[in-house]
Amino acid sequence: MALAKSASHNVIASEPQLADLIRQIQAADRVALDTEADSLHSYREKLCLVQISAPSALILSNVEGSRGTASKVALPDGKPGLAASGGCVAASTSLGMTVQSVCDFIVDPLSNLDLEPLRQALEPREIVLHAADYDLRMLRRGLNFTASRIFDTVIAVRLLGIREFSLGALVKRFFGVELHKHSQKANWALRPLPPRMLKYAVDDVHYLLPLAAKLDEELERVHRRDWFQQSCGRAIELAAAERERIQDELWRIAGAGTLDPHMGAVLRALWQWRETEAELADRPPFHILQNRELLKAAESFTSGHVPDYKHFSAHRRQTFREAAKIALQSPQSEWPVMRRRSGARPTEEMRRRADQLRERRDKSAAQLGLEPSFIASRGALEAIAADSARATALLVPWQRELIGMEELRCSLHR
Repeated sequence: MALAKSASHNVIASEPQLADLIRQIQAADRVALDTEADSLHSYREKLCLVQISAPSALILSNVEGSRGTASKVALPDGKPGLAASGGCVAASTSLGMTVQSVCDFIVDPLSNLDLEPLRQALEPREIVLHAADYDLRMLRRGLNFTASRIFDTVIAVRLLGIREFSLGALVKRFFGVELHKHSQKANWALRPLPPRMLKYAVDDVHYLLPLAAKLDEELERVHRRDWFQQSCGRAIELAAAERERIQDELWRIAGAGTLDPHMGAVLRALWQWRETEAELADRPPFHILQNRELLKAAESFTSGHVPDYKHFSAHRRQTFREAAKIALQSPQSEWPVMRRRSGARPTEEMRRRADQLRERRDKSAAQLGLEPSFIASRGALEAIAADSARATALLVPWQRELIGMEELRCSLHR
């Protein structure tokens, strides 16, 4: 089923429309992207929408074409600015023409469109994103897309010392517009999507290009453009890296380390039962039973009590109890080895180094107006204090400089 049509933005529903979008992307060096997925509503998260904002060409102000309608609004200071909804945004010129700044599009990855040409068009371009990691991972999974250059607005504003960096806060700060987040937890796999959800989706990308332009100027003014590029490059690397997940260890949820081996065996069995139920129902595992309830259930079964949940069907209740019973009757040789938090205690020398790094970081943060944790987290400082060779993997050059890595290396070689 197709997405609903809306007059306020452009829904790509055919090959010719996609070809028009690709030509517009190819004419630009920088485009903005956002994604929507269904992680709160399905067992296997999937890419459901790709929102794209691209610079527009010079067109006649009274022409309504296939790529949307130009619109003009005024910001609080009286200057032409961005419309509060999607579509093409424009400012008038003295020539009776309209120079459009951005035009917004929604692409449906769940449709039958071949999106390989879109991936190819996007790859060489700088991609503007807000908090890039999740979107980059979803785009890689859903489109096999890996960005070569990004402009992460969150990294930019944090380098400028701005502490409120949600998209809503930034749009309010720079454009005087209040974004409504009513569809944040909605099911984006629904078809057709109602107009209010499509508007929400477009709002998430609509302001990114002009926001990036403003942030670009500020980064140049404070001479932090190089720092920004270093951090964006690292963000691309981290998003492209596969997160190692040992399948036999996934059941070790938070709190599992406090259980004895027999309880651990029950917890493992209940976790595996929950995965099976979630996959069959195509729902996230927490919809079946939340982690804290899994832990309580393992403890209850082991102590001789049978927990029950009103939302379970008769069949689900039966398989739940059977999974626990099999684990309870399993031989001790099959119980898991329960591991508490590993790692050697830091030595006095490690603590001294960590304190020195923290002092340098905090001093740099105060001088530059940055959040200390944005320069280096506590965990990163402690890891570097234990093994200075880890600094390169954990921090980019500007961060290493601000915590005084050179001084640390010198002190280690005296």
